Amino acid sequence: MSDSDRFNVPLGDLRRRQDAAEFQFECTEDLAPLTEFIGQDRALRSLQFGLGVDRAGYNIFVTGLTGTGKATAILEYLRRSLAERSVSGEAARPDDWCYVYNFQDPDRPNAIRLAAGTGRQFRDQLEELLTTVRTNLSRVFTSNEYEHQRRTVLELGQKAAQELIDAAQRETAAAGFSLSFSPMGITLLPKIGDQVMTPEQFAALTSEERSAIDARQREVMVRVSEVAQKLRAIEREAAQNLRALDRSVADAVMNGTFESTIERYASDGEVHQFLVDLKNFMAGNVLLLREQESQAPAVAGLPGGGQPDPFLAFRVNVFVDNSEAAGPPIVIEPNPSWTNMFGRIERKAYLGTYASDHTLLKAGAVHRANGGYLVLNLIDVMTKPGAWDGLKRLIRTKEARLEDPMEQYGFLTPQGLRPEPVPVDIKLIVTGDPMAYFLLTAYDEEFWEMFKVKADFDFQIPRSAENALAYAGFVCAVCEREKLRHFDRTAVAKLVEHGSRSVDDQEKLSARFGRLRDVIVEADYWARQDGADLVAAAHVQRAITERVHRLNLVEERLRELIARGTLIVDTQGAVSGQVNGLSVLDFGDFSFGRPSRITARTFLGQRGVVSIDRESQLSGKIHDKGVLTLAGYLGSTYAHDKPLSLSASVSFEQGYEAVDGDSASLAELCAVLSSLADVPIRQDLAMTGSVNQKGEVQPIGGVNQKVEGFHDVCKEMGFTGTQGVMIPERNRRNLMLREDVVESVERGDFRILSVSSVDEALEALTGIPAGERQEDGTYPEGTVHHLVDKRLREMGEAMRQFGRRAKDGPLPEKAEEEPAPAAPVDADDADNDDDDGGDQPKKRSPAKGRKKRRK
Repeated sequence: MSDSDRFNVPLGDLRRRQDAAEFQFECTEDLAPLTEFIGQDRALRSLQFGLGVDRAGYNIFVTGLTGTGKATAILEYLRRSLAERSVSGEAARPDDWCYVYNFQDPDRPNAIRLAAGTGRQFRDQLEELLTTVRTNLSRVFTSNEYEHQRRTVLELGQKAAQELIDAAQRETAAAGFSLSFSPMGITLLPKIGDQVMTPEQFAALTSEERSAIDARQREVMVRVSEVAQKLRAIEREAAQNLRALDRSVADAVMNGTFESTIERYASDGEVHQFLVDLKNFMAGNVLLLREQESQAPAVAGLPGGGQPDPFLAFRVNVFVDNSEAAGPPIVIEPNPSWTNMFGRIERKAYLGTYASDHTLLKAGAVHRANGGYLVLNLIDVMTKPGAWDGLKRLIRTKEARLEDPMEQYGFLTPQGLRPEPVPVDIKLIVTGDPMAYFLLTAYDEEFWEMFKVKADFDFQIPRSAENALAYAGFVCAVCEREKLRHFDRTAVAKLVEHGSRSVDDQEKLSARFGRLRDVIVEADYWARQDGADLVAAAHVQRAITERVHRLNLVEERLRELIARGTLIVDTQGAVSGQVNGLSVLDFGDFSFGRPSRITARTFLGQRGVVSIDRESQLSGKIHDKGVLTLAGYLGSTYAHDKPLSLSASVSFEQGYEAVDGDSASLAELCAVLSSLADVPIRQDLAMTGSVNQKGEVQPIGGVNQKVEGFHDVCKEMGFTGTQGVMIPERNRRNLMLREDVVESVERGDFRILSVSSVDEALEALTGIPAGERQEDGTYPEGTVHHLVDKRLREMGEAMRQFGRRAKDGPLPEKAEEEPAPAAPVDADDADNDDDDGGDQPKKRSPAKGRKKRRK
């Protein structure tokens, strides 16, 4: 066994397996489908609390990664809660809402609340009432009695008018004129004897005779005008008498027709008042009813030959109908646009423009959810113009206004109705990711007041025997719901292992059941391809492997470039100042590890450690912090008895994209120390890990992808039996390696090493002890630290000698600036894992030295 073998990770720690024999079933068909939620006690308690508090602002914001079952949990929990409340009689059905005609202002329809299920009844009753009114009025207005009364009124008026006309004609005849009345007006003509004078006869008269006739005509016209005024008064009186007759007839019909309906709603103030107003309105517009009987049939969706509905006041728009509801509604709006959320005002074309009325008002999700629960997705709401602001206004005012969306942006709309707002009582449940919740709490002042309850769904749960059995129950539920083949216990065991691998933790299982469902469906496909009755472990593994194959094209291309030597990565030999680092490339739906060559060069100077990636603006803040940490380690380890005189450059070779994360800081430090000590580093080992100023190796993310990335490269280039990956000791619990990687380790083709300090990493990489500092501050000879310390002393002495020679030698003709120590520059690997980091440090400006002049 070599010196580095003591750092080997035991074979059993590379992947935590699930023993299928621990399951007490043969296949999932023997189990009951899972109906509970696994490991989400915190979120479910928050949901229970938020749904139970009936106070303003206690809406619920549900966070968690996609696929954790947030929407399913919400719906299931709501239904279960409502079922329990229904049994206890607490879950009452919400009221219906209807829009009706506003007799005072038709452009502002009134909203009426009715008991659940009575909205339709009220609408149908008014339709029947309209039919009855029209039938009764038609029968009354065509009756002989009505015709007799109407004829009597007309005859009385005609008799009085005829008497006035006869008297006027007698007076004008005595004055020598002929008087006649017609619809075209009044005609007054002079007469000769008993005959009307012709124009020729009138023209043959002398001027004195014509003047005399004109004088008499003016006198007669005064009397005729008085008669005409009396005739018009008689006509008006007759018309008033006819209207009074019609009104009395209509009142008699309306009172008899409306009486029962009005008494039925006597206890409902709004409906009662509306019916009284409707009766008075129709009685006062009875001619409208009479004229409508002779109108043409409806055209283009409008009654009366395309005219607006003359019976609009009778129309009831059942805006929200809860007749079919068993309890408070649960509304999920997948497309929360303005109109889908807050309703819309529809219009119909009429005479070249658009007209609207209360029957064209359509409810939105907030109206349908009134008295219940509205479930929305935050991203969907945020991407719809005006939806978020409208939602906040709804919560603040507790009323839903039906407005045209164009008015929100200052545009004019044709015939804008202003319906009466509907008061709302809604429990709002919004789902989103944790980052969105953080941003809203930080930048939206109203958010805290609107969403006082947070339900956080975890993406992972403990790996226990109970949860492993729950996985089997989940498989059973999916198989029965999707009509799939059931899984045998070996397939369930493989799925449990995949659940741990999905979260990179041997002690956890993935709670993203949406993705697990995809694996179940795909495993069923491969079982069908094999003609198997049950899904076995091989089918689950095939589903996982095939999914990777569909997504890893970029990984294969990079591995091919490394094998061809285009991307230079050594897997054999030893080189000073050079180490194989590991990073993770994440493409959203797929991530994989990639080895990269990290090189370090050291030379005289006082700049400290400089990251070439940072200087070229290809690094992130966390990477820069990792490189700055190297300066702290170098100072605490070697500068206790002397100042450091060091310039070092660190670079990710052939790195053309931005890098971030500090998981390459251990590799960068080892490369710098190797360059200083001139000790070769093994190239058959790749390494990952973060380091702190004390030299402790810290855990990193993506450990499985990194190990597997270097393993695949070594396999492509040929195993030597000494190749392997060095990981932090604290990452051993995160190992859930692929089966083929575990088999390579078992055969001795590949190794996994774990270290907890820089000293252990140096010993494993170089085969030379790192060395511990002795009481006199020195390090034992033959150790890496001794060689580094010796080289730093030589470099410091060289700098001092150089300074003396510059001082004793001839002075330069121009002023010079002596370089001062600068802050080290940070660097990192191309890792996209979620390592923590801080703000990017500022560079120090070099201090200016004193200028020297020639004497």
